Amino acid sequence: MADTYFFRIIASNGVFFEGKIKSVILPTIDGQIELLAHHEEMIIAVDIGSLKFRTPDDEWHRVIVGVGTAQVANNRCTILVDTCERPEDIDRVRAEAALERAKEQMRQRKSLVEYKMSKLSLARALNRLRETHDRSI
Repeated sequence: MADTYFFRIIASNGVFFEGKIKSVILPTIDGQIELLAHHEEMIIAVDIGSLKFRTPDDEWHRVIVGVGTAQVANNRCTILVDTCERPEDIDRVRAEAALERAKEQMRQRKSLVEYKMSKLSLARALNRLRETHDRSI
């Protein structure tokens, strides 16, 4: 088990996953990054997208995450994100409605803060729909 490390995903509503894994592939603002056991210590920004991790039994799991932060230290990785859900748990009808709301908010004149929040909502809705369409790893 020397090739495993402790991994935790914490979303705004609680701990999503906690346990040993072999690797994790994170969506970042610069693209995807894979973290293996004994990775150098770092803190990195997590972007909206698909996060994949491999458990010790070589099974891959995929979750949809929102923006957040990942910390790697002492052969442990902790990820803090605003949202986290499995692709199979996404209600496509609700995701399409959220996309339409986000598009409408983008069309309205707003403050810079409201514009950025609308932009994040739009990105999250598009990612959720993309992941319900393509459920292969």
